[in-house]
Amino acid sequence: MKRKITLKQIARELDVSISTVSKALRNSVEISDDTKQKVQAFAKLYNYRPNNIALSLKNRKTNTIGIIIPEIVHHFFSKVIRGVELVANTRGYNVIVGLSNESFSKEVINMEMLANGSIDGFILSISKETLQQQDYHHFNETMNQGMPIVMFDRVVSDINCDKVIVDDLDGSKKAVSKLVENGCKSIALITTKDYVSVGKLRTQGYMDALNDHKLIPKSELILKIDDSLDYEVHLDALENEIEQLFKANKNIDGVFAVNELYALSAMKVARKLGLDIPNDLQVIGFTDGVLSKHATPSLTTVSQHAQKMGEQAANLLIDKLEKGLNEDEEEHFNTIVINTELIERASTK
Repeated sequence: MKRKITLKQIARELDVSISTVSKALRNSVEISDDTKQKVQAFAKLYNYRPNNIALSLKNRKTNTIGIIIPEIVHHFFSKVIRGVELVANTRGYNVIVGLSNESFSKEVINMEMLANGSIDGFILSISKETLQQQDYHHFNETMNQGMPIVMFDRVVSDINCDKVIVDDLDGSKKAVSKLVENGCKSIALITTKDYVSVGKLRTQGYMDALNDHKLIPKSELILKIDDSLDYEVHLDALENEIEQLFKANKNIDGVFAVNELYALSAMKVARKLGLDIPNDLQVIGFTDGVLSKHATPSLTTVSQHAQKMGEQAANLLIDKLEKGLNEDEEEHFNTIVINTELIERASTK
């Protein structure tokens, strides 16, 4: 009896990507005939069968929804899951959580595994690697075979599905405007590389707020962190980059950071350099995590209302699952925007 083989093993054996295998098994026009034949022959030899999502949906309903998140330790994602579970359990659904670990291949494998008759639909936030590669075939193919998807937080306009997003642009503008109104003249931005959509919008909000207050954005005050490195493990590397920013720009009197970790690290470095918060330096971070409340001093943050985001996503998905769609009915997609709130604490005046 031949051993059971996985999508990942086929890719490794044939020295191609998981994306190529997945597309080849579905006869995608993006893949050459030669590659398709090799992949399909190998899959047949080892009795590999891709998920038949449509068949599983037709035959039975599981009353279970799948959530795929990029990381499990982030307070934001745990609050989203809580929101999803509250609504799902109230409406008679169970929840299964999958983890992509910011990996494109793990995201594809998770979707294939869960879609094999285990769940009725997906709620997901896209991994950084998927956003970087801009390869979204697994989302489109899942939906084309009858399984709905609701995206939250990290979304892309290329995919037609229901979405729940935070008003990152407005939230960032409110935060930076607060720093300006508090007397800050030289405001630094600590952000991510631009391929993550939320990082782009929060950076744009910073720029817009400065322009609105007739302050000229300066490139030397913008620190773009390469977050392919796990800075929660390598905190010293993150702190070193922030320290270089402060030392090169001694007039910085305000910091806006696009996430909690960057903001808390900025405060730690500032204290190390002898700066008083908030008298010498005021700091605001995005995402109101549990650490923000207990930091010294406590951190002023932009709250994303993560639990509400999870609740909205669950309601959108379950509504779609229970409504169904007639063959002659045009499908409509909703985008729900969650407003942010500035939570003022001791890191600002």
